[in-house]
Amino acid sequence: MSLFVTELRRLGKRRVTRLMLVLLVVGLATVATAFSFSSEKLSPATVAAAEAKANNNYQNSVKEWQRSVSECEAAAARGDNTEERYGPNCGKDYQPQPDMFEANWYLPYQFDFRAEFPMFIAVFAASVALFGFIVGASFVGAEWNTGGMMNLLLWRPKRLTVLGTKLAALLTTVLGLTVVLGALWTAAFWLIASQRGSTAKMTAGVWRSIGLDGLRALAMTLLVAAIGFALASLGRHTAMALGAAVGIFAVSEIGIRIAVAVLGVQFGDRYVLSTYAQSWFLKQAELFDYHTCQFSQGACEPATYMVTWQQSAVVFGVALVGAVAAAFWTMRRRDIS
Repeated sequence: MSLFVTELRRLGKRRVTRLMLVLLVVGLATVATAFSFSSEKLSPATVAAAEAKANNNYQNSVKEWQRSVSECEAAAARGDNTEERYGPNCGKDYQPQPDMFEANWYLPYQFDFRAEFPMFIAVFAASVALFGFIVGASFVGAEWNTGGMMNLLLWRPKRLTVLGTKLAALLTTVLGLTVVLGALWTAAFWLIASQRGSTAKMTAGVWRSIGLDGLRALAMTLLVAAIGFALASLGRHTAMALGAAVGIFAVSEIGIRIAVAVLGVQFGDRYVLSTYAQSWFLKQAELFDYHTCQFSQGACEPATYMVTWQQSAVVFGVALVGAVAAAFWTMRRRDIS
């Protein structure tokens, strides 16, 4: 039996893998099920009821406005000061207009597959990426911690081959899992949109865009799994990867944000990893600097800075190459015993 097949089986039989898989599937199913109850397909009767409610509120508002104007005019005839209470000209210039009462405001929520599903692709990717990180870190970290790696190297003394095969088995598993669950995730939300939402305007171009979003999600899950694997291999322990992840999050999302705020760095969020994750999924992230506004000169037009998905690819690619290269370099030189 080949080493690759053996590692695939070992990964699949680990209790951590099975537990995390169950939690992942249950979590995704719970999200989809709960969301299905929040959406309601808009029928002609529902739209008509919303229009009637909007019109009724408009009519009531007009009546209230007319009553207020009449009271103001009566008070003015008595010589009272009405401007403070009713405003200039008794508020006649502020008559409610029909466009202030749109029927859309009174409609129940309806899930729009075309507009909203890309957000759920990001949710799916984050869930599978977390699975891949924990399983990948545990897969190699437990081997180092229990001495299993040393025993494996006695059977297969080629260090880089063993580590590379383990990484390949992990990425293959995450790839297959992402594709299968991703297809089920898409089908579930398409069913929700068909039965309790809207599938309007789903053209071939929209499907291509969703497909590209899915590829970016797949790339992110593989990247996070590989980095988790590499960090655990570097530290010879699963806790090394988990601790490093917590540390990176704390430094990036808390430390850097505080530092750039104190130093007054323009567009400080461009140094934060979450900005690049956002631009990766949304294709771009626009940052604003409101300190450049001159409110005394009219409307605010802040300076902007655009972070593109290509920049995100460079940042994440450097992180991936650095972590994996360091793991293989230390594997080659370290004392295994």
